[in-house]
Amino acid sequence: NMGEIVLPRRMFLWCMSVIYLAAFVSLYVQIPGLYGNDGLLPARWQLRYSGKPLGEQLLTSPTLLWFGPRLGLDTHTAMELLCLMGAALSLAATLVESLRDSVVFFCLWVLYLSMYHVSSCWDNLLLETGFLCILVAPLTVIRGSRQVRQHDRVTFWLIRWLLFRLMFASGVVKLTSRCPTWWGLTALTYHYETQCIPTPLAWFAHQLPVWWQKLSVVAAFVIEIPVPFLFFSPLRRLRLGSFYLQVLLQVLIILSGNYNFFNLLTLVLCLSLLDDQHVNFWLHSKLWAWLCYVLELAVWALMIFGTIVCFDLQLDTTKFTISSRTAFTYHHFNQFLKTVTIPCIWIGVLSLTWEMVTAMFRCACVSGFLKRFYGTFQWTVFAAATAAMFTISLVPFTYIEYDSNSRLWPGVRRAYELVDHYQVVNSYGLFRRMTGVGGRPEVVIEGSYDGVDWTEIEFMYKPGNLSASPPVLIPHQPRLDWQMWFAALGPHTQAPWFTSLIYRLLQGKTDVIELIQTDVSQYPFHQQPPAYLRAHRYRYWFTEPKADGSFPQRWWRRVYDEEFYPTVHLGNTFLENMLNQYGLKVNILYLEDEQLFLWVRSQVRGVPAHILIWTIIACTATFCLLQGLRNSNKQGRAPLSHKASVTVNDHAEKVPDSSSDNINKSDEQQAEVEEEESEEGSDEVEEVEREDKHSLSKEQQGRATRGGRKQQKR
Repeated sequence: NMGEIVLPRRMFLWCMSVIYLAAFVSLYVQIPGLYGNDGLLPARWQLRYSGKPLGEQLLTSPTLLWFGPRLGLDTHTAMELLCLMGAALSLAATLVESLRDSVVFFCLWVLYLSMYHVSSCWDNLLLETGFLCILVAPLTVIRGSRQVRQHDRVTFWLIRWLLFRLMFASGVVKLTSRCPTWWGLTALTYHYETQCIPTPLAWFAHQLPVWWQKLSVVAAFVIEIPVPFLFFSPLRRLRLGSFYLQVLLQVLIILSGNYNFFNLLTLVLCLSLLDDQHVNFWLHSKLWAWLCYVLELAVWALMIFGTIVCFDLQLDTTKFTISSRTAFTYHHFNQFLKTVTIPCIWIGVLSLTWEMVTAMFRCACVSGFLKRFYGTFQWTVFAAATAAMFTISLVPFTYIEYDSNSRLWPGVRRAYELVDHYQVVNSYGLFRRMTGVGGRPEVVIEGSYDGVDWTEIEFMYKPGNLSASPPVLIPHQPRLDWQMWFAALGPHTQAPWFTSLIYRLLQGKTDVIELIQTDVSQYPFHQQPPAYLRAHRYRYWFTEPKADGSFPQRWWRRVYDEEFYPTVHLGNTFLENMLNQYGLKVNILYLEDEQLFLWVRSQVRGVPAHILIWTIIACTATFCLLQGLRNSNKQGRAPLSHKASVTVNDHAEKVPDSSSDNINKSDEQQAEVEEEESEEGSDEVEEVEREDKHSLSKEQQGRATRGGRKQQKR
């Protein structure tokens, strides 16, 4: 059952507008400290003038920031301008449905791609999804119509294919990495305390018994490896079952860890598994419905049986626990991967072919030569684009298995290399290896005025203070806190930016300090920069409940590991050598920032980024809700004849209402209103017809009576 996808498509485009809004705002508040002239890695260092023509620069690094100096703007000021434009455009698209258009999403993608080439981190998935939005979204700005197009199912299928690649690769790489914690099903006994920025619920999840943690790993493997194949099932309830399993996994990840907008974006991709038609005409048969139920139960039973066999699940009735272990070897899994990778591609080919053929058939069934020709032309263009996206995505998808990747046609590789700079397709694979098995490594920076008494510099989000509660900050991405987590995994020489951080803190640069503490007064050296700085590496663990079951006063415990960065001061030989080695000490000709940008920056300075983002989202959602309620009340007070005519038109077109009353309405509310109008409108049409017939009969009777009286008078 492949139902209509009008509502899921609308929901997808609205959610993508919100994701873009959060991404642009999150990056905007961090630009001065990260990429400003006094930041950690000034953007103008990364986009230095090389004497090449502008066209060649755009091909090498496609970003609009190359136009900044030509407009008289410093590079970081141009970044702020592009971020503000992206935030404003995504906010407008969130509020006005007619702006969720291919042209608008193309602008959003170009703006964010321009940011990516300076600040790449967790942005690949957003860029690829954003590019697909250009194909999925309608052309309402140009055509002024939200009419359903015959090829919509074809382009929306690419979202499902992206979700499959993301989830399947994320499950596969956990086993191909040969990480002993994943193979031993013990990864989650470390994950909650070693992830980048855990939430408070991660502490409670860490306390769960080992047998439950191992069973959770089994569930993660099942959801990420076999379940994604159900995305392409022709049976609707199997797709819905896979949808809810993916949602369950993503919600649990969101509750236990802060991964910015990544998991929210994955949830948005899951909308491609839904449809808004509950029953197709051939499912009216009870026999077919029962056959579907039996087949669906058989598929789920087979998946449960396979899980029990592959992970040797055994129920201990005495202790009420379920034991589990990996019952297959790396060789077995590698053989499985070789067996299924190519069939995965053919499943995608068959599924896409079905969507394209059905869309072509719908185009052929449209009445009118011009409409049929225009629909067929659109189908040809978008089907070709979809096939091209699917084909080049096979290159990063087959990275999970070498033999399959080597068997790809060389022309496909060349096509992938041509678009690689634009991040339209990417490879995925999350949590390949579990870090922090021997304790979570964490870098702690200390400052001093005299080199004797040292004070720890506490970051706003990452673990440091043993008594500080883990934060909840999605969809914000604190990039410095994230990079501190990566830096702790190796020596400081693998993170050149850390030397720049030490240098800026010794200089007392406010923009960098605000990355550590938005409220500068909470920074221990806000009145005067420290004279000395150093950094040590510690091993952190979550604390455990007390013997009586009560909660401890601290969230963390730690032990000293080693020195991470030696004691330095301004003018220190070691610091100067490191700055020169990494090219971090360059004399820059500062350009004075425009007053408008300084004023906008002053409006958000001092506000925590995650609070700012959620405030904007909450205001936007409230506005959309009030707009929907206002439109609903307006329709409730509309004259009867107007309602009847609108209902007749809706039934004649059989497409979602495109009137201005419904532009800003949320997808769920619009679906309910359309159903209510459909039911009420049909009754009202019948009532209008009865009243017309009744008045007509009365008028005819009156004419007959008057005619009789005239005859009697004669």
